[in-house]
Amino acid sequence: MQAQSPIQTRPYNREEWSRGYESLREEFDYPIDEIEGDIPPELQGTLFRNGPGLLDIRGDRYQHPFDGDGMICAIAFQDGKAHFRNRYVRTEAYVQEQQAQKILYRGVFGTQKPGGWLANAFDFRLKNIANTNVIYWGGKLLALWEAAEPHRLDPKTLETLGLDDLDGVLAKGDAFAAHPWVDPDCNGETRLVNFSVKPGLSTTITLYELNESGTVVKQQKRSVPGFAFMHDFAITPNYCIFFQNAVQFNPLPFALGMKGAGECIRFRDNEPTQILVIPRDATRPIQTIPVYSGFVFHHINAYEQGDTVIVDSIAYDALPAPEPGQDYREVNFEAMAPSQMWRLHLDLQRKTVLRERLDERACEFPVVHPNRVGRPYHIAYMGAAHEPQSNAPLQAILKANVETGDRQLWSAAPWGYVSEPVFVPRATSDPMVEDDGWLLTLVFNAHESRSEVVILDAADLTRGPLARLKLKHHVPYGLHGSFTPEVFA
Repeated sequence: MQAQSPIQTRPYNREEWSRGYESLREEFDYPIDEIEGDIPPELQGTLFRNGPGLLDIRGDRYQHPFDGDGMICAIAFQDGKAHFRNRYVRTEAYVQEQQAQKILYRGVFGTQKPGGWLANAFDFRLKNIANTNVIYWGGKLLALWEAAEPHRLDPKTLETLGLDDLDGVLAKGDAFAAHPWVDPDCNGETRLVNFSVKPGLSTTITLYELNESGTVVKQQKRSVPGFAFMHDFAITPNYCIFFQNAVQFNPLPFALGMKGAGECIRFRDNEPTQILVIPRDATRPIQTIPVYSGFVFHHINAYEQGDTVIVDSIAYDALPAPEPGQDYREVNFEAMAPSQMWRLHLDLQRKTVLRERLDERACEFPVVHPNRVGRPYHIAYMGAAHEPQSNAPLQAILKANVETGDRQLWSAAPWGYVSEPVFVPRATSDPMVEDDGWLLTLVFNAHESRSEVVILDAADLTRGPLARLKLKHHVPYGLHGSFTPEVFA
């Protein structure tokens, strides 16, 4: 008699997961009154989140969620209470398309205008969708997207005030990337460090450093050979580190209206990633170190150790992207290699690399204590799969001690799907204690088709949520966000 194979069970349901990619058309403004547990009274400030909130126009879906229009959420905490507000960024293209009630622009990641290739051929207009990150810096709330200027918003109402040129630093059409880092101590002051990329046969990387007033106090341009597709970078007190992933861009299908620009990028797994170590001192030369490191969207942290730079990242075996025409809501997670934590030891004298995997669990959207950015650290937090050794949607928050190997996991499986965690230090904590604070994350509750703001004790995830703030609706899966101790309620 033939033995029967055991039934394979998953900690998630793909159909339920896909409902997190439905558009949220309404804009809300209300106190959150359905709360399980208690909001820590010391938690004071505002959590800002950004992500594609509109994923279709009158049922015509965007080809990829990254083409969706940016929607800002603000959750303000004060005296044990919370208030929710969301609002779309009124970009020029958003306003035009809402008035026309149809898709008027091609999306970078594959969305096409109606009418086939002929209607899209040689249309190179860029739709600034302002959908990737949102930061409050120098008294300005800025919605960020990789390839264009930021949009400035009113932090109290989320009203769009218009494009922001950083007080004249950015020319029309200049980019200001969507993944800045905050250096906690640059000669005694806090600095926001960001970049822009202008790709081509060679690529120009522009670095910006802004003081606490929001003024650009340092700017430099560096040129590197070849095409570059980079979302994130890492910083240390002396360096900015970029991974120039081994990709090739064929513009012809894009120009002929057959594919989106992002669909014309192909990962070359037989070629190494070029690690660009750019000194923050513009008078010093770039160092380039090749390594076979897979594809990296996000870095966890980096720090210097003598002549060695340690860079911790989330790496994929290859660029994760749906094929043209594939429905992103039907992705086969099990067929894809997971993204995992890796560490690179860059010897700047010998130009050699030692590479080691820190964990096998699928994970993304890492964060560390803001005081440890660019410095030696022990603890990182990130979204993670529920199970330790299979690829799956992010359903858990992982606390990883990268030095000792200790791990803690809080999971929302099987019905919950998490977003990027945001670490909020306790105002009265020792700045050297890396886990004295809270983790804030939005969780899509697939059983109730609405979202929750979950507050976790960063020191002990095994306690479970300190509070679940249940929203009246869902929030589509977002990308990045930030927290400010200022209360905008």
